[in-house]
Amino acid sequence: MKRLWSYRRHDAFYTGVFLAPWLVTLAVFWLYPLGYALYLSFTKYYTLKNVAVFIGLDNYLHIVSDGFFWQALQNTMLFAAGTIPCTTILALMLAISLHSVPRFRSVFRVLFFLPSVTSLIVLALIFSTLYASNGYITALCQLMHLPFPARGWLQEPMTALPAIMVMDVIIASGYYTMLFLAGLQAIPQDLYEIADLAGVSVFQRLWYVTLPMIRPTLVFVLVVNTIRAVQIFVEIYIMTRGGPLGSTTTLMYSVYVNAFEKTDMMGYACALAYLAFGIVLVFAVLQINLMRTEGSSRR
Repeated sequence: MKRLWSYRRHDAFYTGVFLAPWLVTLAVFWLYPLGYALYLSFTKYYTLKNVAVFIGLDNYLHIVSDGFFWQALQNTMLFAAGTIPCTTILALMLAISLHSVPRFRSVFRVLFFLPSVTSLIVLALIFSTLYASNGYITALCQLMHLPFPARGWLQEPMTALPAIMVMDVIIASGYYTMLFLAGLQAIPQDLYEIADLAGVSVFQRLWYVTLPMIRPTLVFVLVVNTIRAVQIFVEIYIMTRGGPLGSTTTLMYSVYVNAFEKTDMMGYACALAYLAFGIVLVFAVLQINLMRTEGSSRR
């Protein structure tokens, strides 16, 4: 008994030793900034003076009455509502296609996943060139006699945000395709054979066999995609800087502007960041509960 207790004590000691670097990193670079940002959200912080004046809930009350916040929130919700369904459906269709056709599957995996491992700054610069007034997309519209903005797709308030949304769907769909493909490959083939013997249609096979079996993957994709959509920043910063006329200003870009382009709005930016965190948390919980409810109702 003493020997067993000694082994357990030594195991706990070595476990703590090996986990210590990660725990220190977590505390210094994640927990401390998170807590300090929460503190700053209740202050008026002057960046140049390094002075924080406690003001209570004034930053959060200012958010409610700030017209720029509501515009940024609207743009963020439009971006999320437009990209999440398109990205999820496109990725699922591509994964089903790859799963049903094994030939050249490895090649298509690389091609679909390549944008996900490419620098987002590089991709944003490439699409900025494509969306320019003399870019390839405009030239293609001219050849097909389709309407196009004369100043470029990113220079018009009506087309700037949809253009970035299209780019995001193209870039992100490959990563989610690989996730769905892994989920499809884990489905027992016996279920499909039973479905074929029962004479079900392709749609019924997808609805009653494929989707229920990949529900955990689908929930993960929806949650990760929601987090990514609400945190959209790099594309906005590189391509439009929130313009034109604030049509592409999102919550995260608004956080950046208030935190680093103004000298006395760091506290307000922290309040915005925590509000964005709350929005992501609410959407994630709703998605998980919705998928659980649908799964239990099908049973």
